Amino acid sequence: MLIGVWFAANAMSSAWAESDMAISIDTGFPGGNVIVDRIEGDTVHLRPDLRDTEGWWFYWNFRVSGASGRTLHFDFGDRSPIGVRGPAVSVDGGITWSWLGGDHVEGAAFAFSFPADCDMAWFAFTVPYQESDLRRFLATRQRPGIIVEETLCTTAKGRPVEILRAGCLDGEPRHRVLLTARHHACETMASFALEGILDALLAADEDGNWWRSNVEVLAVPFVDKDGVEDGDQGKNRRPRDHNRDYIGDSIYAETAALRARIPNWSKGKLHIALDLHCPYIRGDRNEEIYLVGSPDDDMWKQQQAFGATLEAVNESPLPYHASSSLPFGQGWNKDDNYTSGKSFCRWAGELEGVRLSATLEIAYANADGAEVSIASARAFGRSLARAMRTYLEGLAVERPQGR
Repeated sequence: MLIGVWFAANAMSSAWAESDMAISIDTGFPGGNVIVDRIEGDTVHLRPDLRDTEGWWFYWNFRVSGASGRTLHFDFGDRSPIGVRGPAVSVDGGITWSWLGGDHVEGAAFAFSFPADCDMAWFAFTVPYQESDLRRFLATRQRPGIIVEETLCTTAKGRPVEILRAGCLDGEPRHRVLLTARHHACETMASFALEGILDALLAADEDGNWWRSNVEVLAVPFVDKDGVEDGDQGKNRRPRDHNRDYIGDSIYAETAALRARIPNWSKGKLHIALDLHCPYIRGDRNEEIYLVGSPDDDMWKQQQAFGATLEAVNESPLPYHASSSLPFGQGWNKDDNYTSGKSFCRWAGELEGVRLSATLEIAYANADGAEVSIASARAFGRSLARAMRTYLEGLAVERPQGR
């Protein structure tokens, strides 16, 4: 949908005439999200589209055309939805992205000077990741018999929900691992970490050979597929967050299909279930990578052991400290945050054979001072794969096959 100063009146055009030049702002692409209230001279007044979100959240993603050679100011008003490294910016059609930088941000506003030859630019809270990005990733990693795409279900809006099966697909694996991302549609950096994990499984090295010989991975890149493509916040969605839909009768096709499929697929060999997320916008622990602690003491011990392993093997540019884990009962990780339902992590932790079920929060832009980018998030994903291998090998020593 094209949007602009006349959005509230349901106008079809987003062009705003300023002298003899027209600025066009729109969200007519997968993942688009913003509401423009008005444009005054070189200042655009806008805000995130919260749609069915309970309370406030911070995702937005829009493109601008007709501003070549101008400097525009984008003002979000009283509450800033701009991250610590400023907005993510693309000037090549949304293919490559970089952080604009905090020095271009003042309060809840940022400024951008459009080059004279820049006909169109994209701006977003975070680096977007849509189905088209997954398609580009898979197109360059075609490994028949090693990675296979299937369909989990069809969404309420008729979109297919992808499942990727990878690793040991020919024969019976020693272990199974379940990976999920985008329970909250806006948490895009989790998707690049998932790509890094899959790259490790496909690699022509000793780690890759081990995965392909021992582990079957089932990955769900977009649990909230409609939300991802529509550009929703996803977090705190009404009437129920996707990551609280693992109790009673699931109201979303994706979560219902997962709950039906995974126990039959597992065959008692699902040993790790890892749900990839991104945290809040900024500040404190939100600029770190951390595990979310379970209320179950035994599971918390497994999470701590995995965190220590991940810290030891992490060779990515993104720091990880096991001490950053958020124990149950601290911060937001309390019972009152789960009153609306059961999370994926708690549900998966109750499945037969599961030793480790964990939620991992990957910072949007700043991890202990290091820049979170497409490349660094993928590299961290490869370290995650190494940590999972080490953890699973420890299980084999602890409980050899045949006992």
